Amino acid sequence: MNQPLAYVHPGAKIAKNVVIEPFTTIHNNVVIGEGTWIGSNVTIMEGARIGKNVSIFPGAVISAVPQDKKFDEEDTLTIIGDNTTIRECVTINRGTSDRMKTVVGENCWIMAYCHIAHDCVVGDNCIFSNNSTLAGHITVGDYVVLAGMAAVQQFCKIGSHAFITGGSLVRKDVPPFVKAAREPLSYVGINSIGLRRRGFSTEKIREIQDIYRILYQKNYNNSQAAAIIEAEMEATPERDDILEFIKNSQRGIMKGYFSN
Repeated sequence: MNQPLAYVHPGAKIAKNVVIEPFTTIHNNVVIGEGTWIGSNVTIMEGARIGKNVSIFPGAVISAVPQDKKFDEEDTLTIIGDNTTIRECVTINRGTSDRMKTVVGENCWIMAYCHIAHDCVVGDNCIFSNNSTLAGHITVGDYVVLAGMAAVQQFCKIGSHAFITGGSLVRKDVPPFVKAAREPLSYVGINSIGLRRRGFSTEKIREIQDIYRILYQKNYNNSQAAAIIEAEMEATPERDDILEFIKNSQRGIMKGYFSN
């Protein structure tokens, strides 16, 4: 903390063992937890709530006011979970009156030049590769991977354990457990590699595959597919998660299918 070349506002609340490198600026109304490292030339603005053991690399700007013309100086937050890494030149804007906060969960890895806009809620254990961009009001589940230069339109939802390939444009909701690719964005299978890495059994992966065959490969509309899945597939947390996602989708889910 004893860094004469950094500016820390007297109103900031910073744990004693936080490391702040030179030329960093920390504004008022900021809270930073134990064990966090903040690289040089980082700007942390009002409303930031940064957890323990977070690493923030040079050039990042955390909790800047939203790039939203409707923003009216509301007292909003940016919340960063424990053990998250934020690489060079990442920008994360604070919330608006819609959700009052932007949230990035625990154990996330946000790579260089990513942007997370106002009112986004990102789950735990997510990986966003370089230049991935979230517009405002997006909800991202746990263990989601966005490959490089993926861009997600406002108000979309991405289900847990989904994998979205590099350069993709996400215009519709992406259900949990799937791989999404192509243009327009389409279902190309389930994220079996990611699921195996996280301890899903072969039987559980096959069950998820069977559900998505009904949804994407049998020429049913979403309502028909959901009714068949509910009637014919055994009730499990994964099945119920998929059904809830389909039924609650406001933008509609991506619909195309490409075989690998």
